[in-house]
Amino acid sequence: MAEKSFKYVILGGGVSAGYAAREFAKQGVKPGELAIISKEAVAPYERPALSKAYLFPEGTARLPGFHVCVGSGGERLLPEWYKEKGIELILSTEIVRADIASKTLLSATGLIFKYQILVIATGSTVLRLTDFGVEGADAKNIFYLREIDDADKLVEAIKAKKNGKAVVVGGGYIGLELSAALKINNIDVSMVYPEPWCMPRLFTADIAAFYEGYYANKGIKIIKGTVAVGFTTNADGEVKEVKLKDGRTLEADIVVVGVGGRPLISLFKGQVAENKGGIETDDFFKTSADDVYAVGDVATFPMKLYREMRRVEHVDHARKSAEQAVKTIMATEGGKTVTGYDYLPYFYSRAFDLSWQFYGDNVGDTVLFGDNDLASATHKFGTYWIKDGKVVGVFLESGTPEENKAIAKVARVQPSVESLDVLKNEGLSFASKI
Repeated sequence: MAEKSFKYVILGGGVSAGYAAREFAKQGVKPGELAIISKEAVAPYERPALSKAYLFPEGTARLPGFHVCVGSGGERLLPEWYKEKGIELILSTEIVRADIASKTLLSATGLIFKYQILVIATGSTVLRLTDFGVEGADAKNIFYLREIDDADKLVEAIKAKKNGKAVVVGGGYIGLELSAALKINNIDVSMVYPEPWCMPRLFTADIAAFYEGYYANKGIKIIKGTVAVGFTTNADGEVKEVKLKDGRTLEADIVVVGVGGRPLISLFKGQVAENKGGIETDDFFKTSADDVYAVGDVATFPMKLYREMRRVEHVDHARKSAEQAVKTIMATEGGKTVTGYDYLPYFYSRAFDLSWQFYGDNVGDTVLFGDNDLASATHKFGTYWIKDGKVVGVFLESGTPEENKAIAKVARVQPSVESLDVLKNEGLSFASKI
């Protein structure tokens, strides 16, 4: 069997892998020491582009335009960059077995990779309706979105089904962003989700009411409180109808499913400690196994701000955790120390002409402020979360860069507040003076 050895191996080719590679280069990794092993066929790219500009009918994003690290304002790392730095990009390669004891990875084609230090950056995979045994869920034209191949297939379907009907299953990030993208392509869109409102893991009922109303005004039909339980197909095996649990059926030329994901950690079962569905790490992203680090979606790490272990699925954390792990690796080798990871949760989204940001923790009492009137031209509104007399989280729609910085500071500082009425009256000005 062919065998290759490297000092450092990053397993996975997503956002974390790209940012880790950049940090390795900054820290002076030598040519031939580092390899990235990815089952994808392209160099690491900014995954959020797939649910946004990639699907737009005009001004679409295409590679090489959104390779990392452009998503955070950095240099774009083209495939040539890795060559120049002596970093081996091993693409279209699926690892089927990992043996931490012998520091060995085995590919589907029988290649063996040896490493001294491993960074697990395998990310997440989407949950599929076939996983739940949904009838007809293997029909053609049922799409999921995780990798660039998925996006390419969806783009082709949008072109083939011009002015057709789409059903979006799920009311979270993917559901909201893809519904907007499909509507911009003149597709007739229905969103279906079981919860009482969209984005329930983050949004309050008040926040969700604005977005649901906005989407409805754009012509998107929102069907809440039910789920897809089956699909019927035409003679070509393409989806024709979506059957809902409440007995309704919806016509569909395209179905897009966004019902969550799960971290890809099965290769390491029984070899590293796990916690909350991910691989347990310390605040340097070291796992329980020597010389093995885990970053991004797969890592369950100590969230210092809230004194508890958490796992975060977001691009901001994917970038920052990768950099933290590499800084730790290189500092340790040089006999130096680095400070531990102190993360402030951050989430954002863009759809149509809307753009929101959230910082902190969405627990406790809430106060809605600003202008959330659908007839308004500004749509600048937000929400504070208050726990034990302190502001612990802030959401803001249509904020300026300065205002978004201000709400981030509030979530980090966690200022005390006399009463909810104070926040209600002061609104965004409360954040501006912290």
